[in-house]
Amino acid sequence: MRRPIVNGTVRTDARDDCRYHREVRSLSIGCLAILCCHAYGHAQSGPQPPCGVDSIPPHPSLADSPAVKFWSTSELGERWRPPACTGWTGEGFSTLVTTAARFYHASEMEDLLRQSGAISSLVGLRYWSTTHKNWQTLIPEAYAVTSAQGNQRRKDFTLEELTPGNVLYFEQADNLSSKAVFRLHIVEATADRLVFDVANVTVMKYLFIPLFHPGEMQSIYYLDRESDSVWRYYGMARTGKNASSLTIGHEASWINRSVAFFRHVAGIPSDQEPPAAR
Repeated sequence: MRRPIVNGTVRTDARDDCRYHREVRSLSIGCLAILCCHAYGHAQSGPQPPCGVDSIPPHPSLADSPAVKFWSTSELGERWRPPACTGWTGEGFSTLVTTAARFYHASEMEDLLRQSGAISSLVGLRYWSTTHKNWQTLIPEAYAVTSAQGNQRRKDFTLEELTPGNVLYFEQADNLSSKAVFRLHIVEATADRLVFDVANVTVMKYLFIPLFHPGEMQSIYYLDRESDSVWRYYGMARTGKNASSLTIGHEASWINRSVAFFRHVAGIPSDQEPPAAR
């Protein structure tokens, strides 16, 4: 039925007004709920270390390969902030990679702790180069040093030095950057859990080009005992949002580097076939 027009508008009766407003209100509430659910899901989908909550990504079974995730700013936003339990400050990233896995380890936590301080054992670590399509040496040189200045080499760190809260230093070169000094910080060390983080304290360069300024290359590792012979591994690596554009992207390379370090921790040959990414 055609409504009468008064002053250029269509007049409706009160029942139509109520019905109209109910429908608009219901639609608005529905849209708001959808937006809230989307925002909540987006916030919950970011990386989450095992800090009293389930990890994201979750740990795969012992028989499965590591779960490696290369995160993007389109997923997390340019102002993403790391979980508080990492101890990291600042927002954003240029590269963010997480690795979750399970591995066999029948010995005590002290063996894992000792290995974290065995800097010289990193020499010769290999990874699959997607550029050269073969196994390459990732770390040709690494050794402990006495201070952040890196001016005096020393032997690997001892268990007595690898105590929670202690900060130690080592110097390392990889196959793409010159030598730089790194900080090793033991966060937790108990019979069933080991947490440590690493960050560069001097500039990392490619030839004469700065790649990462101090603190822009960060990584943290969580090792948790699941049973007498099985441990869970969770690693997260971040490069700062102001890192050189030369380092941005290269997803397969970052994944293979991350898996190489997991294999080192787990006692698996780093060049064992197949690589994580071809």
